[in-house]
Amino acid sequence: MAEPLARETLMEPPAGSVGPAAWRPRSPLSEALRLRLRSARELQRQLQDAAGAGAFPTAVPAFDRLLDGGLPRGHLVELVGSRTSGRFSILLAALAAGTSAGETVALVDLGDGLDPGAALGAGIDLESLLWVRPSTLTHALAATEMLIAGGFPLVALDLGQPPVRGGRGVEAAWLRLARAARSHDSALLVSTPYRVSGTAAVAVLKAARGRAAWWGGGGSPRLLASVASQVELEKYRGRLPRGSEDLALALAGAPRPSAKAAPRPRPRIREHRPEVSYLQAVG
Repeated sequence: MAEPLARETLMEPPAGSVGPAAWRPRSPLSEALRLRLRSARELQRQLQDAAGAGAFPTAVPAFDRLLDGGLPRGHLVELVGSRTSGRFSILLAALAAGTSAGETVALVDLGDGLDPGAALGAGIDLESLLWVRPSTLTHALAATEMLIAGGFPLVALDLGQPPVRGGRGVEAAWLRLARAARSHDSALLVSTPYRVSGTAAVAVLKAARGRAAWWGGGGSPRLLASVASQVELEKYRGRLPRGSEDLALALAGAPRPSAKAAPRPRPRIREHRPEVSYLQAVG
């Protein structure tokens, strides 16, 4: 007759382990298998300790302060913002910081918003940047997953402007990307006009619509010099969100705008086509 399991179940848990309630279901198992099992709380703590060995600084002080030092490695961070919020400039600043540190980074540009010449002026080393231009969201998600699996320490995915159309299975694709980032210890930044990643993002930041400052006056055309915006931390898994930060974006040599300054009315510009140049994050 087989021995009952009650005697094994009443064993005392080893020192330093979880409490008796968590230990009891593991007791009938073999020693080797029991040591490999983890409770949900233990697994969460283990994943938090293993993933994100240090943050990936973006060189945008306001953004890095909200994320406690930069993009967390091994996680998906979602940046939400409208056309004039400065989210693409933040994305470029993160890529520039990565290439400046000697890393090879990747941009999946679904919105086709990158201008190589202006990106070079923003500080991105183009020889260390892989630029992917997919035509659909499905292709963009697949390309992002392949780049993470390929070992890129920083992958940025820009979804462009609305509408962002996707096919069936897109919701599960975001969870796969989050798992891939965790498995390969990559920082994944998703730039989007509205929330798309659901529960897959460890942090969600929202950039408010910017307030513009202009060069020029009188009868001459006025040119955009700088934009003041604000970035709010809407979600950070494991802790309460911590407020917001002012963000200043300016062209080289332009006066730094005030985030609380009242916006000036936009004048009509007549037949003037300035050279394309990105605003740079300065605060």
